[in-house]
Formats: sequence, structure tokens, C-alpha cells
Amino acid sequence: HTVQRGRMLYVPRIWPDLGGPKVLGIMQILTLVLCSCSGKRSTLPWDLPANSSWEHQGGLVFIHTESSLYSLPCSPIEMEVAHPTYRWVQDRPASRLFSVTKEGRLLFQHFQAGDSGNYSCTISYMKHGVPVSQTFHYSIFGYHVLGGLDTVLLFHNKLCEDERTKRFLRDLQDKLRQLEIKQHCKLHLTATFCFPSLNNPLDDFIVQVQLEVSPFGSHWDEHCNSQDMETVTDCYRKTVRHNLGQVQLALTRFFKEHKSFLITGPDIPSSNFTNEFVGFLKTTQCSGGYGQTKQLQRCLDCCIVCPPGTSSPPKASQCSPCPVGTYSPIYGVAFCTPCKDGMITRVPGASSMTDCIKKERTKQAVSIVHRIPALILIILPALLALNFLFILSSCYWFYREYRVSSPRASKITGRATRMEMVTSFFRIPRQGPQAGPDAGPTSDTSDADTSASQGGNEEPTDGAPSPAVTSNLAAVTDEPPPVLTQEDRKDTF
Repeated sequence: HTVQRGRMLYVPRIWPDLGGPKVLGIMQILTLVLCSCSGKRSTLPWDLPANSSWEHQGGLVFIHTESSLYSLPCSPIEMEVAHPTYRWVQDRPASRLFSVTKEGRLLFQHFQAGDSGNYSCTISYMKHGVPVSQTFHYSIFGYHVLGGLDTVLLFHNKLCEDERTKRFLRDLQDKLRQLEIKQHCKLHLTATFCFPSLNNPLDDFIVQVQLEVSPFGSHWDEHCNSQDMETVTDCYRKTVRHNLGQVQLALTRFFKEHKSFLITGPDIPSSNFTNEFVGFLKTTQCSGGYGQTKQLQRCLDCCIVCPPGTSSPPKASQCSPCPVGTYSPIYGVAFCTPCKDGMITRVPGASSMTDCIKKERTKQAVSIVHRIPALILIILPALLALNFLFILSSCYWFYREYRVSSPRASKITGRATRMEMVTSFFRIPRQGPQAGPDAGPTSDTSDADTSASQGGNEEPTDGAPSPAVTSNLAAVTDEPPPVLTQEDRKDTF
């Protein structure tokens, strides 16, 4: 049968074997004729693409710190191809050279935090005479299980001199190196202090030495060979607990056998450092450059390497972005690198030296960011003051309205309104230069106004008019009642 892009054409075997090439030629001609009659583009079996390539995401790969040997296959699944070639590429300049097996496996020996990163492997081979390539991408992270020891050593000495102390510390580390190899651990000198003794502060001094014990020394995981993440992580935990117990016993025995360290030299007088105390404290904290980021689901308490742009000091539990003005270009950084003088980064979390730019470019932006809290402190009191003034003014106007609408004020306002209505209705003339001769004596009007003004503060009897009104009414009772016009009604109301 012949395959044409998913379409099968079955040709029955009815021709005799009159010669292979002739029969094949006839079949090819028939195939071309059938394809042309069907209106489809003719495709021969050997009409294949010149090249084929695929991209695959291999996923996350976690490798324990100081692993004795870890091999990563090029393809996550077994591929049976003829004569393949492999090519591994890292997304940044490699810190060291790696070896690749003939099966295409990438080998990591004594894995370090800086070996983390993005890796790609391309497998190339021939298929039906056509070159084919498949690329697999991996994100590799270093990690470590929790466990360690903090060791405190106290030594007595006659003097506190830097040169003698340095010579003593070098001699101490040389003697402990054999213990490191035997116990598959690492001993880091973290701090040294010298202070007078309480018993004899003039002639006796104490040198305090602090050592950090890491269980991840050379070949520490030689008993954990499984590639399964869950199985190997459990093995790592057991190995760490066992190794730390053995290191503690070995150090205790070592300092019992080495009670004193005699330091001599041509340039310094002889001095004796006598050991008096050895203390241990188990720790469950991350190493420098690692943090508990919860990326490894099968080991949530494990410490994962900090990616570029972040850092984690020793014994910290989280990876933090690099502050403004610093950057970290590699994995597993304990402290970020400061930019050069006169340079600064725009935002936290810079991962390259190219992120550092001159301060003039970001001076305005940085100043605005720094001024935001100050502006809030300035604007907030002003807003509170405005709200307070608004509340006071509202209370004041409400109080004024309340006074005007009080019962006493209502009575006074109502009495004045009634006086105006009566005066307007009966056309009682007021005192003024417009008053005619019929308005009555001036003294009467002034007396009425005076009496009205004087009686303003007195409570008149309901239904009884005031004396001034009574006199005016008496003056107009003999006249006929006036007729109200439209304008008079408007004035009245």
C-alpha cells in the first residue's frame, strides 16, 4: 500500500512478477493518474519534509546539594532511534564544565547552588532519510534537607593577640580536616571572640570559637542511589540525622584527646590554647542562598536555591528580592552585589549588572517614591482639618436654624407679622414726610410706635389689641370700610 498524508491507497497484487522495476513504474503512473483525476495534489511516498524539529518542556528537576553523582537523561522517555547525537546547552555561561555520556546523560558531580539554571538538550537522528531533532528544556534547582550543628568551643590563653589567635585557628582547622573526610561533613569557622576570664581577668583570657557543621561533605550520600525523588529524599533525611550524630561523637572525642594546642613560631613566642568546653546545638535552618519556597512538593520543608534577583543570608528561611541598588546574577546568593558608585537599580529584584543605571535617570522616580509617605502625612492632617471645620459649620448653622424656629422666636415673629397685616389692611399711615394732613397728629403716631417698641418684650393678652392699635382704630371707625384691590392683597400677603 501507499501512504498519502493520512490517505491509504490499496493496490491488489494481481500482476505477475515480470520484473520489479517495471511493476513499480506502472504503480507509480497509476498513482499519479488517480491523484490527478481526484483533483488532489499528487504526493509520492518519498515526498517528505526536508527537516523536522520539535520542542518539549522537560519540567523542573531538583538535585540535592553536594550530590555525589546525578545523571539527567536528554529525553524524559526512552527513545529508540538509530545513531543519535546529543547536544546540551545552558542558558548562561557555565561556571564549570560538565560531562555527557554517550547515551546523552548530563552528569553532575558534587552539585553546587551555582549549577542551577535552565538547560536544553537536543537529540538529532535520521528517520526515513530525513533529519529529525527534538529539544527538551529543563529548569534545574538545587535543594537540601534541613539539618546541621552549631558548635561552641572555649579555649584559655594568656594573651589576646590577633597573630597568635590566627595561627591557632589555622592549626585547629588543619587538624579537623581529617575528621571532615572521615565523617563526610564540612566544618565552617563562623566567628572568634577573645575576652578576659572572670576568675583571673588580668592573666587569663578566653578564646571563643564557633563552628558550623554541615552534613553535606564529600560522598555524604553514597548510600542513597535511587533516582526516585520521594525515595531519595527519605534516604537523605536518614543519612543527615545519622551523620550529624556521628560528627557530634567524633568532635567530643577529638577535643578530649586534644586538650591543648601549642602554638610556636620564629616571630611569636610560644603560647598554649587549652580547651575547656565543647557545646552543640542542632539547627533546622537553611544554608546561605537557600530558602523554603515550597517548590518541591514532595519535600515542603526542604530549602530551595534562591534564583537570580534574590538572596538569603545564612540561617534565613526565605529568599528575598535584592534591594534597590543591588543585584544577584546567579543562583544561591547569600548577599546581593551592590552597584558601582553613582549607579542604582530602578526596582528591587535586579538580576544583572546591566540593571544598574546612573542615579540621575532614576533620581526623580526615586524621589517621588520616597516622598509618597511624606505627602500622605501632609495631606492627611489637612483633610482631617477640613472635615472638622465642615462639621463645626454644619453644627453652627443647625444651631442658628434651631434658634429661629424656637417657640419664643416663633411668637415674636408671628406678632410682628400680624401687626404688618393689620396696618396694611386698614391703611394706617406711618410717620414720615409722605404722611398727609389726614394721617393724624404726629405725636399720636410717635406715641404708638414708642409704645409698640417698648412693649415688644412684654407678653400681650391674647385677643386684645395694643393701646396704639386701639387709638388708630378709633380714629377710622367713622369712615366706610375700604375696598381691597389686587395690589393691596399682594401687599398684605
